[in-house]
Amino acid sequence: MHKRYIIFCDESDDKGRFYSNFYGGILIEASKQEAIEAELQACKDALNIFHGEMKWERITGPYAEKYIQFVNVIFDIVERGDMKIRIMFTQNRNLPVLEDYQIGRDYFMLYYQFIKHAFGLQHAVPEGGTAAAAVLLDDVPHNAQKFHDFKMYLSSLSTFPKWTRAGFSISYDDIADVNSKNHNILQALDVVLGGMQSRLNEKHTKPQPPAKRRGKRTKAKAAVYAAIKDRVWQIYPRFNVGVSTATLEGLHMRFEHPYRHWLFVPSNAQVDPSRTKKAMTLIKGGAKKK
Repeated sequence: MHKRYIIFCDESDDKGRFYSNFYGGILIEASKQEAIEAELQACKDALNIFHGEMKWERITGPYAEKYIQFVNVIFDIVERGDMKIRIMFTQNRNLPVLEDYQIGRDYFMLYYQFIKHAFGLQHAVPEGGTAAAAVLLDDVPHNAQKFHDFKMYLSSLSTFPKWTRAGFSISYDDIADVNSKNHNILQALDVVLGGMQSRLNEKHTKPQPPAKRRGKRTKAKAAVYAAIKDRVWQIYPRFNVGVSTATLEGLHMRFEHPYRHWLFVPSNAQVDPSRTKKAMTLIKGGAKKK
């Protein structure tokens, strides 16, 4: 038996106040793509958003309730197992030590790590069979040559020993740059990923300088994030959004879990104590660095 998957990918906030390099992915079985897209579109149609694009940055006060309803449909699909969501990010206190060849390539290198590890794809193969995935990235901000190099690099994961032994692969031709306007699944990812990066960098929880009070749009985003959090907590009670999801039952849960976070820490990272949330809050409040 051969199984095909699609992984929709997006990224956000490469330089946040406390956390950076947010990468998100939704994995589905390819055979379910049309039905899932139609279900999300039916929700948008019911909300009178027939051709518009659902995006975190477009949330306003009058549309907050519409986004909350969209979030609930997203997590209905997640909870029944038809979509798996993964969110990866880095913490600013962990400074990577880059080699010369790595400078300027962090966008694709982080995507490579995300696809390689976040979904536990070696566990996605049916017993006695094989599996493959297409990878669809939203609006790749690089030239054709860099994207070609990335596709070569990412498709080389098919020779990754764990994948080879399991029978999992990604081919060069199955990696593509797409537009989220044409994919409701990517819009669903944008809303969830946007909510998480906003929460971790305190964009909607506190007034944004120079404002001294939260504005209507900020409050609307807070309400939508609360809906996201509530649905995540239904899956994992008291889920801590700023750490990696545990795999107490074994590494196969990287694939089995419907929703996961991954705080990515480079293997050679150096910790900068002055960039922790506590230290930066003290500095902002007027405390002197020791």
